[in-house]
Amino acid sequence: MDRPPAGSSGICKPAGNEFLKPSRTRAMTCAMNDDQKPFGSYAPNALQRAVIAAAHGSGLKRGAFRPWLSRLVNLLGAGPIDATYQGASFRLHHLASGTERGALFNPDYNLPELDFLREHAPHGGTFVDVGANVGTYAVALARHVGENGRVIAIEPHPVSSARLAFNARASQLENLSLVAAAAGDTEGELMIETDGGNLGASHISETGGTRVAAHRLLTILRDAGITRVDALKIDVEGYEDRVLTPFFREAPESLWPRAVAIEHLERKDWLHDCIKDMTGLGYGIAGKTRSNTLLVRK
Repeated sequence: MDRPPAGSSGICKPAGNEFLKPSRTRAMTCAMNDDQKPFGSYAPNALQRAVIAAAHGSGLKRGAFRPWLSRLVNLLGAGPIDATYQGASFRLHHLASGTERGALFNPDYNLPELDFLREHAPHGGTFVDVGANVGTYAVALARHVGENGRVIAIEPHPVSSARLAFNARASQLENLSLVAAAAGDTEGELMIETDGGNLGASHISETGGTRVAAHRLLTILRDAGITRVDALKIDVEGYEDRVLTPFFREAPESLWPRAVAIEHLERKDWLHDCIKDMTGLGYGIAGKTRSNTLLVRK
């Protein structure tokens, strides 16, 4: 297997000290996980299981109901929930994370996007997840591509990357490399600001937040020894163009992904319309969901 990306050690450490400047953020590595108990320690109790099952089998799994369900489940037993999502093991901190609520209460959460990515990432293939959050895409695709495949999960937020590392370990994945840095249009550092009510909505900020390392996507892939990308998903809260525009300008065509799922909800914040740019480079729009545009290279 190719060496993991610079600043990573497979799935064991979200960031080495070289990824963060000496500051209070320096200690935010895999060891900062808020609980080191083994998977299964937070298995839902009988009442929690009943609520979760009711959500799975009804319209309550929809987004509007999930915050209410999350509060109810927490009243029945405080703390995260250890659960299975897309066949993988996750510790879901559902109270302040929309993504983790979705994975807990909706077994089909992001299923159209996952099916699209799995269709284009074969067994033994390579998947890249830019803005990997806690791993709901990266961990699921790592199981799909198998032990001979590669998954590069890029997640700068120290809390999210620690949770992703835990979920990958709990799922016994050895083919997932976690890069605890931001992808962007520069080599250096960026600031990320946390949305207190939804961890997954953390975003690049010019006014303050947590300082993290930043690398161009091409740098990350070269450091990982990646020579082919079968599928790529990107969700970086309005920063997608700053990642993709320089990548397609600088990367050899042999490294362009065969399929791309790009979140378009924050398209208004783009400086360049990278979906339009990709269609000009030979990508076709294969479909759209509420949150994402799905593109395939012709």
